[in-house]
Amino acid sequence: MGDFRPRTVWLGHPEKREQRYPRNVINNQKYNFFTFLPAVLFNQFKYFFNLYFLLLACSQFVKELRLGALYTYWVPLVCEFVILEAVEEIRCYLRDKEMNSQIYSKLSTRGTVKVKSSGIQVGDLIIVEKVLCFHLSISFPGSCFLRTDQLDGETDWKLRLPVACTQRLPTAADLLQIRSYVYAEEPNIDIHNFIGTFTREDGDPPVNESLSIENTLWASTVVASGTVVGVVIYTGKELRSVMNTSNPRHKVGLFDLEVNCLTKILFGALVVVSLVMVALQHFAGRWYLQIFRFLLLFSHIVPISLRVNLDMGKMVFSWMIKKDSKIPGTVVRASTIPEQLGRISYLLTDKTGTLTQNEMVFRRLHLGTVAYGMDSMDEVQSHVFSAYTQRSTDRTSLMTAPAATKVRKTISSRVHEAVKAIALVHNVTPVYESNGVTDQAEAEQHYEDTCRVYQASSPDEVSLVQWTESVGLTLVGRDQSSMQLRTPTGQILNFTILQIFPFTYESKRMGIIVRDESTGEITFYMKGADVVMAGIVQYNDWLEEECGNMAREGLRVLVVSKKSLTEEQYQDFEARYVQAKLSVHDRSLKVATVIESLEMEMELLCLTGVEDQLQTDVRPTLEILRNAGIKVWMLTGDKLETATCTAKNAHLITRNQDIHIFRPVTTRGEAHLELNAFRRKHDCALVISGDSLEVCLKYYEYEFMELACQCPAVVCCRCTPTQKAQIVRLLQERTGKLTCAVGDGGNDVSMIQEADCGVGVEGKEGKQASLAADFSVTQFKHLGRLLMVHGRNSYKRSAALSQFVIHRSLCISTMQAVFSSVFYFASVPLYQGFLIIGYSTIYTMFPVFSLVLDKDVKSEVAMLYPELYKDLLKGRPLSFKTFLIWVLISIYQGSIIMYGALLLFESEFVHIVAISFTSLILTELLMVALTIQTWHWLMIVGELLSLACYVASLVFLHEFIDVHFITTVSFLWKVTAITLVSCLPLYILKYLRRRFSPPNYSKLTS
Repeated sequence: MGDFRPRTVWLGHPEKREQRYPRNVINNQKYNFFTFLPAVLFNQFKYFFNLYFLLLACSQFVKELRLGALYTYWVPLVCEFVILEAVEEIRCYLRDKEMNSQIYSKLSTRGTVKVKSSGIQVGDLIIVEKVLCFHLSISFPGSCFLRTDQLDGETDWKLRLPVACTQRLPTAADLLQIRSYVYAEEPNIDIHNFIGTFTREDGDPPVNESLSIENTLWASTVVASGTVVGVVIYTGKELRSVMNTSNPRHKVGLFDLEVNCLTKILFGALVVVSLVMVALQHFAGRWYLQIFRFLLLFSHIVPISLRVNLDMGKMVFSWMIKKDSKIPGTVVRASTIPEQLGRISYLLTDKTGTLTQNEMVFRRLHLGTVAYGMDSMDEVQSHVFSAYTQRSTDRTSLMTAPAATKVRKTISSRVHEAVKAIALVHNVTPVYESNGVTDQAEAEQHYEDTCRVYQASSPDEVSLVQWTESVGLTLVGRDQSSMQLRTPTGQILNFTILQIFPFTYESKRMGIIVRDESTGEITFYMKGADVVMAGIVQYNDWLEEECGNMAREGLRVLVVSKKSLTEEQYQDFEARYVQAKLSVHDRSLKVATVIESLEMEMELLCLTGVEDQLQTDVRPTLEILRNAGIKVWMLTGDKLETATCTAKNAHLITRNQDIHIFRPVTTRGEAHLELNAFRRKHDCALVISGDSLEVCLKYYEYEFMELACQCPAVVCCRCTPTQKAQIVRLLQERTGKLTCAVGDGGNDVSMIQEADCGVGVEGKEGKQASLAADFSVTQFKHLGRLLMVHGRNSYKRSAALSQFVIHRSLCISTMQAVFSSVFYFASVPLYQGFLIIGYSTIYTMFPVFSLVLDKDVKSEVAMLYPELYKDLLKGRPLSFKTFLIWVLISIYQGSIIMYGALLLFESEFVHIVAISFTSLILTELLMVALTIQTWHWLMIVGELLSLACYVASLVFLHEFIDVHFITTVSFLWKVTAITLVSCLPLYILKYLRRRFSPPNYSKLTS
């Protein structure tokens, strides 16, 4: 990672640095100007297939070995490998340049100046506006809200606080006048913590303040409100976001590796055939030169056109994906691996913004005896309205009603109490912005509804406050010490905030103590998860059951309760609370104990149900993937409850499936016990947090992965970006299966780049993931069609195309072998000049390449029966078995054509060439027709065009073919007889196989 050290940064004085810091540039390129050619050559020619053609091309410089024109070998090589890679690299460079040229405002002695992102240095004072993604750290004037979804996947807004002593400066420019510096820890990958201090030397006395995560703005986060002045602490490759991103790897498809393996086998066959030929000559004369001549003569056994055909096929598949109207907006950024999409075994997906829309909607209010859904909110509204109208008419009677008497409350007052509690127990701040008609100050003064937006650190908190507004009780104002609510009658209620107990991951609840200014009543309100609130509220018989019911509907449930406090009770609590906060040892434990003394026998008011709406068609898409044999893992930075809830809601975990929630473990012993407990369960989904995962992978990596891979579904919550990538890597290593990662935020980039196929969803979290991905879609539901239709077709077509190109080459090589052995093992080519070049280009290229348009079933059928995809996971379309079958077919047809021509020719050698070559071309065209499963008009055009080209070219080929002979009846019947003997048996075999052992897809098409 390099030598990182802590640093002292002087405000506004980048020149005072003690060490060199990296430039603030983003670089996603694989190569630079100097490494491009060597690296491309190494990446391409480390594969045997490509190296073989390089050696073949080089051999043509030797006079004794030359078999044809040099350009026929060198042009395809250069175009194929260097130019395509250069185009990709230039695109990447332009994307980076756009990011590095973003303009920022910098405070300097000359006032505010504009500076490019790449020109920002450590120590610069940068002004960050609202909704501007930036690349620096640390904030000053006024608190602000921050969106961190690009960094950690959490969509809630985080409150960031300023350094207190800078708040007293009259203007931001005064920051340059004071002598102050920030001492910061060394760069590291921890995005949730920061340790530093702020020192002002010219103060009297000098000021020292501690800095934490609450004073920082990381790169790849967005200021959601206000304007911030920050001093740059880290730049370039020392940014947290960059340190959490792994280097992009050069992805090579599994299919290409399999073809590479087959090429090695073919090369072995080539060497064997050449050695056999020389051995049959009894190694006479300069036999070593003869071996090379035979190697070049039979070089068609390893087809050079295979690479070209496959790469052109990939371009066609990529074009088809882009042009598919059913998945609009899909972009293919890596055109070299579309067939990978046809063999995915594990799909790893992010949650927020990928499976969900990232929009919270209030769905249910439950009071125990009565529940209100979306369709009955008008009843709640009328209850709230009547509570306040009745209150204003009969206020005194309500106030004098004794609190202690157990009077059964009316539904109206219960609803009102619940709504009021929800409107008070939160961390939401209403912010007013000008809307073009009303300016900000006026909007704030009159609480203008059209100008108000709510800001909070959690989207569900905002949805609760928006709901209370919709039923008549509106949060209109809030600062550090007070809150204002507006009733349906327009009256403003003032509350003083006495204490706030924020939500933490451990406590799973939040509380607030407020004083109603109009009555002086002090109330402690609390809301939290049902598991912790069940022990805090008074006994009841409905809480557990109703929470379960709402959770099964995929709702995020919160329990709301309250407790009235007398002035004495509160004063006693406050004294103990302040004392606990001052202690140095076990501070958090003492504070928690004091708060828990209040959290007893609280009155249960209601349950709220909020839904994070799923993206459209997520459930059917996940069902399609499951039926296709793909295991789905959800990796999210979100909380455990939320993640489990979404997994159930999206039917990632089916209703009848057990869930094993992996208990938090910190030591080897705990991990061992928990893994044993998990091993005893069968067919059960696993939910585990990032911390526990870290411990398991540290001590029991093999055992954990073995168990997890057997699970029907796995949910990992609180995952860091690096952990996501690590899980992908482990899956690839342990299972050897192909993985696909789907995400939409900057925190998913590492996982997307590590997976065999990375898919980015263009969502609300920006384009960072979609730019780093191999494929980019606009919605999660498009993934179903991308894999089931395009992935499946690309793989099957590539397999058919590669095997047919091999067949085409082996046919002519078999004929050459028969020819050489008949003519005393001479290293003389059977076909020369244009015949040999024309054979694999204009005579057969169009029909063979038209196989990229072939499909066994319609796309609707492939979507309806995802089980068809499961067949591909075994890799049957291209296996040693199918390869062997095609080799045998090639040897049979090549031998029949050659022996037939030798048997039937009469006087001249030229006739052998004419009969055999014509039969060969016709056999190839008929074999393409035999292989095709669904005819496309372009296929028919390709077949007829190739035949027409051959017939037309016969006029020019008089040096190889006797033009008069081919017009005779004798020629026609001989060619027809040979072609029938070579093709008819295969047509019969295909018919019999279709009749007695049909493949799965043919059952659906018939």
